Amino acid sequence: MSDLESIKAFGPARSTVQGSPLSAEEIKDYNDYFKASCYLALGMIYLKENPLLREPLKKEHLKARLLGHFGSAPGQIFTYMHFNRLIKKYDLDAYFVSGPGHGAPGVLSQSYLEGVYSEVYTNKSLDGEGLQKFFKYFSFPGGTGSHATPEMPGSLHEGGELGYSISHAFGSVFDNPNLIALTMVGDGEAETGPLATSWHSNKFLNPITDGAVLPVLHLNGYKINNPTILARIPHKELENLFLGYGWQPYFVEGDEVESMHQAMAATLEHCVREIQSFQQKARASGEAARPRWPMIVLRSPKGWTGPRMVDDNYLAGFWRAHQVPITDPQKNPEHLKLLEAWLRSYEPDRLWDSEGRPDGRFRRMCPDGNRRMSANPVANGGLLKKPLRMPQFTDYALAVERSAGVKAASMSNMARFLRDVMAMNMHNFRLFGPDETESNKLGAVYEAGKKVWMGEYFEEDANGGNLAPAGRVMEMLSEHTCEGWLEGYVLSGRHGLLNSYEPFIHVIDSMVNQHCKWIEKCLEVEWRAQVASLNILLTAVVWRQDHNGFTHQDPGFLDIVANKSPKVVRIYLPPDGNCLLSVMDHCLRSANYVNVVVADKQEHLQYLDMDAAVQHCTKGIGIWPQFSTDAGHDPDLVMASCGDVSTHESLAAVDLLLQHFPELKIRVVNCVDLFKLIHPSDHPHGLSDREWIALFTDDTPVVFNFHSYPWMVHRLTYKRPGARHIHVRGYKEKGNIDTPLELAIRNQTDRFSLAIDAIDRIPHLKNRGSAARQTLLNAQIVARTEAFETGMDPPRLTEWVWPEGGLLSKIGQAAEGKMPVRAK
Repeated sequence: MSDLESIKAFGPARSTVQGSPLSAEEIKDYNDYFKASCYLALGMIYLKENPLLREPLKKEHLKARLLGHFGSAPGQIFTYMHFNRLIKKYDLDAYFVSGPGHGAPGVLSQSYLEGVYSEVYTNKSLDGEGLQKFFKYFSFPGGTGSHATPEMPGSLHEGGELGYSISHAFGSVFDNPNLIALTMVGDGEAETGPLATSWHSNKFLNPITDGAVLPVLHLNGYKINNPTILARIPHKELENLFLGYGWQPYFVEGDEVESMHQAMAATLEHCVREIQSFQQKARASGEAARPRWPMIVLRSPKGWTGPRMVDDNYLAGFWRAHQVPITDPQKNPEHLKLLEAWLRSYEPDRLWDSEGRPDGRFRRMCPDGNRRMSANPVANGGLLKKPLRMPQFTDYALAVERSAGVKAASMSNMARFLRDVMAMNMHNFRLFGPDETESNKLGAVYEAGKKVWMGEYFEEDANGGNLAPAGRVMEMLSEHTCEGWLEGYVLSGRHGLLNSYEPFIHVIDSMVNQHCKWIEKCLEVEWRAQVASLNILLTAVVWRQDHNGFTHQDPGFLDIVANKSPKVVRIYLPPDGNCLLSVMDHCLRSANYVNVVVADKQEHLQYLDMDAAVQHCTKGIGIWPQFSTDAGHDPDLVMASCGDVSTHESLAAVDLLLQHFPELKIRVVNCVDLFKLIHPSDHPHGLSDREWIALFTDDTPVVFNFHSYPWMVHRLTYKRPGARHIHVRGYKEKGNIDTPLELAIRNQTDRFSLAIDAIDRIPHLKNRGSAARQTLLNAQIVARTEAFETGMDPPRLTEWVWPEGGLLSKIGQAAEGKMPVRAK
C-alpha cells in the first residue's frame, strides 16, 4: 500500500492487532447496534416528530432550526459499544470521555440504549413517545446541548472548549486504581496546545495506586472546514510521534463495517489485557515502573455510514459531514428524500418494535447497573466525595504580640498546615502546580508527600529533588495540564489545590471559565451531587514581581473570576498569616465553588492574632480599631485596603497622615472577601446598604488601596451609597525592573501617594495641607532617588512598623501638643 493510501479512511480494516474475537452472530448484533446508534445520532439532529419514520418523512416532522454535529458520532459510537463487551467480560470499572467538540449525539445515543437516560429522565422513555421527546429536546430550548453537558449522564468533561479530555481523564484516574477512562480524542482537538502537552500525563501515572487512561485518537480527517494535521502526515511519522510521547499506538483504520468490528474488538481487548498486565505486575512486585501504556488510533471517515456524495459534492469522509450534514431538507424536496433514505438505511422499522421499543438484544449487549459507562458514579463525583480530615488550623497560629509590629512568612507557615492536610488525606487530596511549589514557599508539604515522578532518576535527585513514584504533589510546567488534572480529580470526587504565580495564571483563564460554567449548570441538574471546590492559590504577586519586570506584573485574573456567576466563585485576599490560615481552612472545606486566594509568599507585617483573624475572616470586611482614630466620631477619612501588600502601604500612609495631622479622625477598613463590596442584589456575600454605611459612611472620602486593577473596585461598588466618594488606587499597568516601592510609586499605591491623595480629598484640610503635601512628595522623591542609586528601597521604609505604643501614644502626644513630625 502506498503512503497516501495508508492514511486514507476507506477500505477493509487495517489494524496493528490481528484477531477475530467476534462470531458471525455477534458481528450481526454489533452491526445492528451500530445502525441503531447512528440512527439515534442522526435523528436527534433532524427530527421533532415521526421519530421512527412510521409514515413518510415530511418537512413538518423536522426541527425548524437544525443544530448538532454528526461527523464524530459514528466513531465515538463504534468505540463505546465495543468497550461495553469488555466491561461485561472483565467486569471493568470504566467511563467514557468525549473529547471531540459537539460530540453529544454519539454519546447520548449510548446512554439511551443502555437505559440510563430513561432512568434519569423518565419522560424520555424507551418507547415511541419517549424517543420523540429524546429527539426533539436535543439542541432545543429547554433541552440538552450538543456537548457532553452536565445534563448528560456519565459525563464529567463537556468538550465545549477543546483540549482538556486527556488531562481530565488522568485527573479522574489518579488514586482510582481500578478505573479506566476510555477517552475519545478528536483529531481537531489534538491540534490544541493543552491536548498536546497532556500526552505527557503518562509520566505521572503510577500503575500501583492509579487507574488507567485508554486514549482513542479519532482521525476522521477534518475539522469545520479544514483537514486535520495528524490525519495527513505519513503513517510512520504519526506512529513515531506517539512512541516519542511514551505511548504504544495500535491502529484501526478503514470503513468496511464487518472487518472494522473484528479489528476494533480485537484491539480494544488487547489494550485492556495489556493495562491489566502492567497493573498486576506492578502491584504484585511493589515496583512502580513506567510502562508504555497502550492507545488506539482509530481512522474512520467523518460522518461514517452517511452518503459519500450529495449533489456532486463530497459529504461523508469530508468536512461537509462535520455539523448538520444535509443543511436544507425543509426547503429542498430532493434533499428531504435523500435524508429520509439515509435515515431508513439504518432500518428503524426492524430495530424498533411496534411500540417504539429498541430491539431487546441491545440492552443485553450493555453492562448492568453502575457498570454502564453512563451510570458510573465517578462522573457524578459528589456521590463519591468524602470530607477531608482536617487538622485544627488555629494550631498553626502565628504569634502577633503587637499589631503591625512583627514580620513573619505567612505562606511558609501555611505550608505546615497544608502538609498536615495532605498527611491526613493521602488518598483523596493532591497539590498541583507548574514547577512552583518550592518557589512559592510551600516546600513543607514534601514532608508528607513528594512530587510524583515516573521518569528516570539521577543521583542528584536525592539531594533535594523531592521525587517519588507515589507522591502527592503534581508538577508539570503546563498550567493547562495541571488545571486539567485538578479538575478531573475534583469532578471525580476528590479534593485539591492549584498553586501558581499570579501573573501566569492567565494561561488558564479560559479553563477556569469553563469549569465555572460546568459547576453552575450542575446546580440546575437535580441529580448532580456537589463536588469539592476547585481551589486556586495565587502568590508571587504583582507587587513583589518588581525584579522580574513588566511581563510578570498582572493581577487581572481576579477580573476574569469576578465575571462568573456569584453562585460559584469566591475571591479572598487575606492581609496576613493568620487570616491566610482561616481562609484556606474555609476553602478546603467548601463545595461547588471556584475559590481564589491571593497572598504573597515573602515576609510581611502581621496584624491579627488568631482570634481576631477568625473574627475578621468570618465577617469578610471590617474596621480595624487598633489603627483607627475615629471612635465616637464621624471620620474625616476612610482608609481602606484589600490585599497584603496594599494593606501594608495603606497603614504606613495612615501613620504619615497622623504624624502631620494628629487630630484627624481616620477609620481603617480592611477587606478579605472581595465580594463583600458588591451590592447584595448582585451577590449573596454583599453587605447590606446599612452595613456598608456603617463601615464607609455615605459622605466621607474613601481612599481604597487595592491589590489589583482599581476599576474593578469601582465596578463592584457602583450601586453603593456614597460611591462617588470612593477613590481607588491599584495596579495601572505601570511596570519595569523596579524595587517594590518604585513599582508602587509608579502605580500610586505607595504610602506617600496614598497620604497625598487623602490630603487632597479631605475637605476641611484645604490649603492647610499644602506643607505636609510637599514634605511627603519630597520624601517620595528621596526614596526613588535612593532606590535608583543603590538598587534597594531605603531600609527606613522597608522596615517600617506601626509605632511603638500605637494610637494611644499618638493621641496622648497630640493632646499635649507634642506630636512630632518624623521622616519615618
